[in-house]
Order: sequence, then structure tokens, then C-alpha cells
Amino acid sequence: MLDSILESLHVVALPTKTNFRSVLVREVALFEGPEGWGEFSPFLEYDADECVPWLASAIESVTVAPPSLNRDVIKINATLPAINGREKIEQVLSWFPGCRVAKIKVGEDFNQDLTRIKLAQEIIPGLEVRLDVNGQWTTRQALQYLGDIYSQVSNIQYVEQPCATLEELRELKKSLEVPILIAGDEVIRKARDPFSLDLEGAVDIVMLKVAPLGGIKRSLALAKFHGLPVVVSSALDSAVGISRGLLLAGALPEISYACGLGTGALLEADVSDLAITHGDIQIVSVKPSIQALKKYGATKDRVEWWKARIRQTWLAGAERGEW
Repeated sequence: MLDSILESLHVVALPTKTNFRSVLVREVALFEGPEGWGEFSPFLEYDADECVPWLASAIESVTVAPPSLNRDVIKINATLPAINGREKIEQVLSWFPGCRVAKIKVGEDFNQDLTRIKLAQEIIPGLEVRLDVNGQWTTRQALQYLGDIYSQVSNIQYVEQPCATLEELRELKKSLEVPILIAGDEVIRKARDPFSLDLEGAVDIVMLKVAPLGGIKRSLALAKFHGLPVVVSSALDSAVGISRGLLLAGALPEISYACGLGTGALLEADVSDLAITHGDIQIVSVKPSIQALKKYGATKDRVEWWKARIRQTWLAGAERGEW
């Protein structure tokens, strides 16, 4: 399998429209197999061990037939990075036509965060918001900030990963005096075994991201195991990776929340088109265009870097008995 991955490998460097997680160019490794295309795109700072589920997910994409679907159109949310200024915020929200929910990055500067939320709701009246903290707050900060935000902002769906650890989230949920739901992201997908986690009393919603969780089959099993409402999201994937998230969202028995699968709108260029129409994305088979693979192909040294990374990840997965 490793040889076939490396033989069909394409690495693309996709420019972003705005700074997202300090990423201005998103490098993505793509390869083809009997069931289509797969994407391996863990962020550059991840070590080989953390990359293993990403590679497992990509291998599933090219070797396992897509799941049966319960729906073929997926409602999505807008994603608003930690940017400031009405004009910039209005521009980013315009990239998500018809979306009535926005995930807003917060956590670095409370006053700027609050202004960003209020401006977004001024620009789109009635906008529902999700606050994504990426685990940056202590429990004490979360209690204070969420109380302050709740007193000034309406239509808050939930706060995503307000604190870093499961213990902190459990303490926050126990002490929180305002009715804000808590979603778990990093605490789940970065766990060595997310099936061993006791989420009771810590989170209300489980974030599902196909690649870091090891694929669609494992994500479906995880959702069933924990029995909590889920939100399917992405990790600034290309259209190939996003298509896997769409398949997961389509295969879930129930889905109560709009999905965070519109992040392709944050890319200046992509390998295929997944259009947002009236806040929805249609589930379609995605194949990268030859023109995009050529135009945005990474330099030879970057391709070799990704090949070495895949080999290292393969070895790390072999040690864990993944293959």
C-alpha cells in the first residue's frame, strides 16, 4: 500500500484568502486508489504519531466504498477567523452565501472577540454563533468570559473547546451559571483512544473531524459510542478532504447542527469545486482537476518532504498495528 500511495502522490500548495491558524498556504498531499482520491494533510507541526489517523483516513478513502447516505445535501456554517474590522468581517462572511450560523474564532483578546461577535451579528441579523476557543482559556477565564458574552450576545449555539483538558471542561460545566452548551474538539480528536474518554458532565456536543479521527467508519462508531449530538467539521481541507466530511454528515442517522464543512471558502484556490448554495453543500464525488494539480503543484523539495513524512507516519502506524 505504501508504494502505491507514493507512486500516485500529488502535493499541492493552496493559497488562503486570509490568515487561518497562521496558515497562508495550505499544503495537501493527495493520492488515488481503486475507490477514488484520498487526502493526507495533517498540519505541518504534527509529529508522525499524531499523523497516523490522518493517513488511516486517507487510505480508507481510496480503498473502502463510500457509506450509505441518509441525506445528500448538508447545511453548513460560516467560519470567521480571528480578524478585526467591519469591512474584513463582512468580506469573509460573504464567502458563505446563505449561512445563518457562524463559527467565530475567539480566545486571544476578549474585547476584540466580543466586538467581532457583535459585528458579525450586525452584518447578518439573527445570526447564530458558535465560539471556538481552541482550548485557550483556563476554567476561571471561561467562567468569566462566557458570563460576560452571554449578557451581551444572543443566539449562542455553543462554545467549542473553551478549555484544554477534560478535567477543566468538567469543572467548567459544573460551575457555569449561564446556559451555554460545551462542544469537545481537541480533547476528543487528540486523544490516543477517544473511545476510552468519559465525556459525561464535561461536554454536550462531540465534534467529528474525519481525518484526525481515522476515517468515516471510526467517526460513525465514535458518534454511536458516546451517544451525544455531533457536529461534523473540517481542518482546512481541500475539496477532497471536505468531501469525506460531507459523506460522514450524510451517513449519520441524525444531524441536528449545521456542519463546519465550508472552510474551502477560505482558500483562494482549490483542486475541485464544492459550491455553497443557500447555506448548503451538495454531496458529490470529488476528483481533483488535472489543471489544478499542475497549477498548484508544490516544489520538488516539498514533494520529497511529504513523501518522507508519509513514510515516517506509515512506520509509526505499523508500530501501533494500524495497517
